[in-house]
Amino acid sequence: MTSILEVKQLSVSFYTRDKEVEAVRNVSFSLREGETLGIVGESGSGKSVTARTIMRLLPSPPSMVKGGEVLFQGQNLADKSDLEMEHIRGRDIGMIFQDPMSSLNPTMRIGRQIEESLIKHRKLGKEEAQREAIEMLKLVGIPHAEARYLQYPHEFSGGMRQRVMIAIALACRPSLLIADEPTTSLDVTIQAQILHQMKEIQRKLGTSIILITHDLGVVAGMCDRVVVMKDGEVVETGTTEEIFSAPKHPYTVRLLNALPRLDEKKKPKLVSSITRSADDRPLLEVRSLRQHFNLGKGQIIKAVNDVSFDIRAGETLGVVGESGCGKSTTGRTILRLNEATGGEVLYKGISLNRLSRREMKTMRRYMQMIFQDPYASLNPRMRVADIIGEALDLHRMTNSKGERQHRIEELLEMVGLSPSHAMRYPHEFSGGQRQRIGIARTLAVEPEFIVCDEPLSALDVSIQAQIVKLLEELQQRLGLTYLFIAHDLSMVKHISDRVAVMYKGKIVELAESEELYANPMHAYTKSLLAAIPVPDPAVESRKAFVPLIDSSIQDPYGLERSQFVEVTPGHWLAVNE
Repeated sequence: MTSILEVKQLSVSFYTRDKEVEAVRNVSFSLREGETLGIVGESGSGKSVTARTIMRLLPSPPSMVKGGEVLFQGQNLADKSDLEMEHIRGRDIGMIFQDPMSSLNPTMRIGRQIEESLIKHRKLGKEEAQREAIEMLKLVGIPHAEARYLQYPHEFSGGMRQRVMIAIALACRPSLLIADEPTTSLDVTIQAQILHQMKEIQRKLGTSIILITHDLGVVAGMCDRVVVMKDGEVVETGTTEEIFSAPKHPYTVRLLNALPRLDEKKKPKLVSSITRSADDRPLLEVRSLRQHFNLGKGQIIKAVNDVSFDIRAGETLGVVGESGCGKSTTGRTILRLNEATGGEVLYKGISLNRLSRREMKTMRRYMQMIFQDPYASLNPRMRVADIIGEALDLHRMTNSKGERQHRIEELLEMVGLSPSHAMRYPHEFSGGQRQRIGIARTLAVEPEFIVCDEPLSALDVSIQAQIVKLLEELQQRLGLTYLFIAHDLSMVKHISDRVAVMYKGKIVELAESEELYANPMHAYTKSLLAAIPVPDPAVESRKAFVPLIDSSIQDPYGLERSQFVEVTPGHWLAVNE
């Protein structure tokens, strides 16, 4: 097969007031017609900079291409004028961006945003462009396309918005599609649907794809070849089978070993973290908890609907499920960040629902929360010392400035940061470091119970492994109890003693970690497990993800209706190989 794209010795730098930052150094790779090439690496490795350089989307200044060529269909894109690139983007090269909400115009209807490129590049009339836009919505698996055509981005879920981005990118049938982290932070079932749609579109249109991601499970199921990047350089290139079966570079090996696989046995804890009180009473008891939101005009969302479970001292209970199933709302309602509509939460036998605000403030010293977005939950105007010290001051945990400073430094060291970091601001840290600061703040008041609300979301795989290891070490050292909320079932399996599966505000299954993964009972649990990408090309190639737009249609592969589970309205997922 001939190469549609060749990147040769590409080097890109960014200039600041003080120095030159080399973001990409001597990067070379090629992409063949109809091929999918995966580019993997951690944040800061140069993946997205390389993609945006190909598209000529980096502003200059502060960026500058220092050397190299980008040959698309034999033409050097670096030699093209801005006007010439406007004709190439969209028509010949399409791009799916990481965050669909920030990439879509919130003031324009979805249909109009798809029509733009059709009118500009394919010179279609208004009516013809409208028909084509509706067909594109159907192609990417959006039900009721005619009605959805008239809606705005905020009326779509995250997965549906990503489908719209795919429709826009493919509207002009480009020969090259660049997908920059297209499934980051999406639930596993939505991710499976997005990847399936990309595969189907590639099969129908013969599109070549560059897939940029840090999820090696996604790479195993999607890519023909893989480029591994680290610190702006390509450290290894090979077929997917070669990279996964016989990686040569130590960094590639570290990436592959960073996250536990779903099909691996759970590692036993060095010392059992579960301790029993004298009367064998759980530390936390949740009884028929309900959290309903009244939207007015008779619309009520039952976010948490009759949820019950116990957590014993020193135990980790994992809670998994898709976005909107009620996981985070359950955690926030337990801590009374949301006032419960009904039910009861008992902590050491004390009913939290009956405590006054002053009594609840005292109780919060023992019950803390690690939030999903460490940047949004840290005050950008405060130094790290004040962010951590605020908790110490609020609960009067220290008696002097010297003792306060010593405690802050001790907490920073406890989470793997340097005491010298105390005088920095949150924006001066990486995502993983900011999450460590959030953990240090949580630990400042010496809690017994912590709600971990998606603490690994959008972090690189190696950073996720570091945070999980830190949480496990802190649990052993301090005797902590966790409610661990996540949609990454692979990680939840290995950190949790028991796992609860939530669906539409209810717990549909709760079992010991190994038992739930080995013998799932509920159909929804089976669908979640089936959707998880495994970092093994041999395993991924055997998975059958077949979304059915209409449940009444027999699967074209001849599988029985009973082998599918509805994961979103009108979309069905095969639950066995």
